[in-house]
Amino acid sequence: MQQFLMVAAAHFLALLSPGPDFFLIARTSLSAGWRVASGACLGIAVANEAFIIAAFAGTAVLRPDSTLFIALQLAGCAYLLHLGVLFVRHAGQSELNVSNNRSAAAPDHRFIAWRRAVGMGFLSGILNPKNALFYASLAAMLTGPHASAGWKTAYGIWMFGIVLSWDVLVAVAIGNRSVLRRFERALPLLERMSGIALVLLASGVIAAMLLR
Repeated sequence: MQQFLMVAAAHFLALLSPGPDFFLIARTSLSAGWRVASGACLGIAVANEAFIIAAFAGTAVLRPDSTLFIALQLAGCAYLLHLGVLFVRHAGQSELNVSNNRSAAAPDHRFIAWRRAVGMGFLSGILNPKNALFYASLAAMLTGPHASAGWKTAYGIWMFGIVLSWDVLVAVAIGNRSVLRRFERALPLLERMSGIALVLLASGVIAAMLLR
C-alpha cells in the first residue's frame, strides 16, 4: 500500500503543473463551455491510458533485479529528478494567457464540437513525449507484489480515473475567472511543492535500491 500511495502521489503531483493538455482544456472550456471541454478531457485520459498500458506491458517482461530492470528504474528516477528540478527552477514562469471570449455562434452542433474536442484531446496527450517518459518512469518503480498484473491493472484504472476527474474539474473551474486568478497566484507554490516531492520520491527509490 505504501508503494501505491507513493506512485499515486507522484502521478497526481505531476497533474498539478500546467502543460499542453491544461491549456487545451482551458481554451476549450472558455470558448465553448465545460461540457464540450469534457470531450478534450476524455481524449487526454484515453491517451494517458494508452501510455500506461504500453509502459506497464513493457516492464512486465523484465525480471526483477535484472540489469535491464535496474537500468530502467535508474532511468526513471533520473527523469523524475530532472522533472522535479525543472519544476523548482521555473516555478512561477508559466503563463495562463487564455482568452475569455466565448464564440457567439458555433457552426457545429454541441455533440459534433464535443467529438472534435475528444480528438483534439487525444492528439494533445498522445503527441506529448513527456507522458511516455513519465509513465515509463512510474512503471519502472513497481517492484515486488506491486509489479503483478493485478496491481498494474489497478494502477491503470486509478490513473485513468484521476486524469479524467482532474481534467473535468479544471474544465468546470476554469470558466470562473476568479478561480483562474487564484490558481495563477498559487501556481508558483504548487510547482515548487511538486518539484520537491518528485525529487524526494526519486531519491527515496534510489536509496532503497542501494540498501537492498
